Amino acid sequence: MSGTDPTRPDSAAPERPDTADPEVLRARVAQLETQLADQARATNVTVARAQEKLYWLERWHVDLDMIMRRRSAQLALELVRRARGAVRTSRKLKRRIKGR
Repeated sequence: MSGTDPTRPDSAAPERPDTADPEVLRARVAQLETQLADQARATNVTVARAQEKLYWLERWHVDLDMIMRRRSAQLALELVRRARGAVRTSRKLKRRIKGR
């Protein structure tokens, strides 16, 4: 057999080049910290939007759970979903026609 057997303890695995250099590691850590900060900002924006929506629902005393328990509300929601689907389909068709 040629080469090294990774299952044998005496076979030395080559060191990963990205972990060998401290400067490379520092750059990677900085990149990950930036990525984490961006993700935290995006999460904060999402939470703020949700809180604003909740504020107005609470202020108007709207209980969505109670409303959606009604059969008529469920039917209305399904109607809106189907209408949105029809609008999307018509927009796609319009884009295809314009593209020709």
